[in-house]
Amino acid sequence: MKKTLLIITLCILSTMLPSCRKDFEEINKNPNGFTSASDGSLFNTVLASMRYGWNEQLYVNISVLYKQTQQTALPQVRWNNYTIGTEEIWSNYYTSLPNLRELERRWASLDTSNHAVLNMMAMEKIVLAFKTFKVTDLFGDIPFSQAGYGYQDINRLRPAFDSQQSIYQSQLESLAWAAEHIDPSADDVEPYLTFKTFDNLFMGDLLKWRKFANSLRLRYAIRMYGKEPVLAGRIVQEIIGNFKPTFGVNEFGQLNDNPYTESAVMYPYQLGYRNESKGWSFNQSKDARLGSTIWQLLSSNDSADGSGIFDPRAYYFFDTNNDNKWVAYPNNPSPGMQPDGGIPYEYQRDALYTLKGNDCHYSPVNYHLVRDLDYIPDIFMTGAEVLYLRAEAYMRGIGVPKDVGQAGTEFLSGLQYSLNFWSTIMNGSRLPLGNSFSSDITVPSSVNFISVQNNTNYFSVGESQQLDQIYAQCWLDMFMQPQEAFSLARRTGRTPSDGTPLSVYRFTIPPTEVSYNEANWLSAFGSGGDGLLEKVWWMN
Repeated sequence: MKKTLLIITLCILSTMLPSCRKDFEEINKNPNGFTSASDGSLFNTVLASMRYGWNEQLYVNISVLYKQTQQTALPQVRWNNYTIGTEEIWSNYYTSLPNLRELERRWASLDTSNHAVLNMMAMEKIVLAFKTFKVTDLFGDIPFSQAGYGYQDINRLRPAFDSQQSIYQSQLESLAWAAEHIDPSADDVEPYLTFKTFDNLFMGDLLKWRKFANSLRLRYAIRMYGKEPVLAGRIVQEIIGNFKPTFGVNEFGQLNDNPYTESAVMYPYQLGYRNESKGWSFNQSKDARLGSTIWQLLSSNDSADGSGIFDPRAYYFFDTNNDNKWVAYPNNPSPGMQPDGGIPYEYQRDALYTLKGNDCHYSPVNYHLVRDLDYIPDIFMTGAEVLYLRAEAYMRGIGVPKDVGQAGTEFLSGLQYSLNFWSTIMNGSRLPLGNSFSSDITVPSSVNFISVQNNTNYFSVGESQQLDQIYAQCWLDMFMQPQEAFSLARRTGRTPSDGTPLSVYRFTIPPTEVSYNEANWLSAFGSGGDGLLEKVWWMN
């Protein structure tokens, strides 16, 4: 059955990728195709596209990025054709882009003195920026400024590539405009009154949209700091120094109380679908295990009984093995070491949680985390990440005066946020047959914020080690965001690792784009540069 599902999926993908180009041609022939949809339905379609795709998760996240970031150990890679995943990412972006361009076209003639119109325009710019940053950070230079207009003009079906630097600058400007023009106090009048009913991300909460815009600005400003220190510093100063509201911190510079609501996440039950893709991707991979690198951040020793565990996220992110023991697989195994077996990701565990197979000798990823169809969200940004970014800014003096003490305060706040966020997420988890996380797993009450704080020894080490801990805790919080952890590893070179260097810096442009848009691809990469070890612009 599983093999049949994979074959069907590959067949669908093989037909879908070339057809997306044909779809553009059909749209050009029939301008009343998708353009007859309402503004809200176009926007909601783009929001739905923010979710991770099936092949993206299997071929990119699990098969490449979890191994690269060392957030898990991957004893073997069964599915090493990463282009199947990158084709899906590429297709997702470039079939969503015309929807966003169409919204921009429609709204260009509206009265921009109307706050209802400005609010819609700002929301669209934020989503466009989020999706664009994701794709450029994976591939580097991509078609952008000329892309997505083929339905309007057939001569624009093959757009030129933009430099990543120009994309960063333009999208940071768009986010600044969006944050400035959102008005949470505006009256709910048309056309926004109807439009907000299609908002399945923040349910029409404009303050959260403003926080998302500023939080993204902080993320990407610091990401490019090594190449654009003046511009990045100015953005960071504006946000932190002027108390711009972000996830985790309000407009008065105060820590917000509820980490659970201070995030950009998308729950399947809110969108009326069941997330089969995540469980499928781990089921197909079979091999993701607790690695020795992350284990060192969760436990003070290697005791298989778990007596050394001081971080509750060990229980949230991983399971014990078939013998109910905690055993990490080396991230850098010795030659000849055999991969693990068992059935830790088979769906029989819906009914019998303890069933992992006799050959499952190493700790797998928590089954609730990957199999819950309704209550484990796709995570786009957390309040904890924002607080770790603030900690880094104060520690390094990025846009704000260096303040080691304030960096420590932000670090502890981020730690508390992460622990509370994951506690809330996992304690709300349900398997398809109804088993709750708490009915299957007991987290000792002694394993909490205090035990984590005591074992980090943050205040007993020097500034360089403190910065390493800021990166490490941010990396840990991003356990279900391997693409963001990958960017953190590439940017800093200081995320937790056994010393094995990255063997991937970016992904190559998908073959369908190279074939279809060859002239522009050659113009951008013809002299070389389209390789896995070519650095993206913001890397040092």
